[in-house]
Amino acid sequence: MLRNGIVLVAACWFAIVGISEILSQWFPWTEWIGLVIVAASPLAILVLAGFLISNGATMMRNEGRSLGNLLSLVAGVALLGLPVFAVLLVITLNPVAIGLAALLFFLCSYFGVVFVVFLAYAVAYGRMKHTLKPVAVVILGSQIINGKVPPLLRSRLDKGLEIYQESTPESSPLLIPSGGQGADESRPEGVAMAEYLVAAGAPEHHVVPEARAVNTAQNLTFSAAVAKEQGREGEMVVVTNNYHVLRAALLSRKLGIDAQVVGSPTARYFLPSAFLREFVAILKEHKRLHALMCIPFVALTALLMLAVIQASQ
Repeated sequence: MLRNGIVLVAACWFAIVGISEILSQWFPWTEWIGLVIVAASPLAILVLAGFLISNGATMMRNEGRSLGNLLSLVAGVALLGLPVFAVLLVITLNPVAIGLAALLFFLCSYFGVVFVVFLAYAVAYGRMKHTLKPVAVVILGSQIINGKVPPLLRSRLDKGLEIYQESTPESSPLLIPSGGQGADESRPEGVAMAEYLVAAGAPEHHVVPEARAVNTAQNLTFSAAVAKEQGREGEMVVVTNNYHVLRAALLSRKLGIDAQVVGSPTARYFLPSAFLREFVAILKEHKRLHALMCIPFVALTALLMLAVIQASQ
């Protein structure tokens, strides 16, 4: 549940504040640490923006120029450009422009906090280990290249095999590689994944591919149906890459599927864009909630604009 992320971040914040208060009573000079951190915030933003832009260039070089691969580059440019744009709006002394600058500040602050909550919970959840003996291990698909399993997908398959091999022969789970055929793929992902699993040592009769799903919700729904058809009703483990774990878990819960989701390693350069892509996807899935949360900021902006107009008369 996403609210667990809010609790996690709030607990960390109060812990930091509490420890800071205790240290400041014993060592008064530690109060300067907080001031230094606040003073260094603009520099930290510049460093973060530079990192994101550099990562975006790496993504384009290694993964191509798709919109998803450009997210870290776009985020880095936005971190540099939005403060400058806000200042330009304010110095016009136009009430509408000042109101837009204030709204931009409020919205950026809100979505910044939401992203911190998402990222903290996603990282924490992605490190959790499953605590059950599954009847099936569902491995979520991703794009195959020239009919073969690329490194990103291979990481998921290897993790699924690892979980399978942890079981005893008497309780071996069913392996369900899940993924349909995209427009730019020569065959269904599930079929290519099943071949990899068998070649890696999984018994063929324990591998049943699901080859119709075109998104994560369908991966989960269709794989649960496959498990049921094979007489494997019960708790499942779902395997995906670590950046995708939280959204897959949220969808599992929403769909009423009894599963725990575990993550496999991902190349470090891939993570910034991947986490940003997952964040955007979760925002879209909860767009009404976030639109509702932004209404107070719009109202406050309107009041500020009215105050500026009255002051200028």
